[in-house]
Amino acid sequence: MIPSVNLKPLHWHPYIAPVEVEDATPAQLDAMKVTPSNKKISEYVRTLAHDPDSYLARTVLFNAIMYVDGGLDRADRELGALGASIVNGCKYCAVVHARRHAQLAESDAVVSAIYFDRADVLGERDAAIYRFARRLSVTPSEASAEDMAALRAVGMNDQEIIDLIHAIAIFGWANRLMHVLGHADLNK
Repeated sequence: MIPSVNLKPLHWHPYIAPVEVEDATPAQLDAMKVTPSNKKISEYVRTLAHDPDSYLARTVLFNAIMYVDGGLDRADRELGALGASIVNGCKYCAVVHARRHAQLAESDAVVSAIYFDRADVLGERDAAIYRFARRLSVTPSEASAEDMAALRAVGMNDQEIIDLIHAIAIFGWANRLMHVLGHADLNK
């Protein structure tokens, strides 16, 4: 039996001073109304808000990929984001998406298997999604018809595959953006 993983939330520390809400321009305030997951105005959001136009475009796209209703199940999107974030070395995003997957799946079995390097015990669908997320993140140009066939073999349709590709691909960008703008650790 694989033990349960205990993933404590990490704190992200920006290298560029975040916009202070009380000092924000009207454009920055408007942009910050649209946040990832529509939950809070974090230091990361306030750092990205230095460029409100690109922040708004990025966040609308991010939300459309990760939080839209329909298509690929939300837990599967989170698994794709987790696989990409692990390959990309973004511990902050990996922890966020591992925790979110466990919450949506109402189990941390998949996340524990991944963190304890036991992906071999994953169910077929989870294993196919995780394998594809890692493969696409390592060398995107090597994605092939065989990769699509492997996803179809576990019951995914074309819309779900496209949704998965979007979730993985946006983390190629999101992880790199987060790395350049700051670092994460357990300290606050």
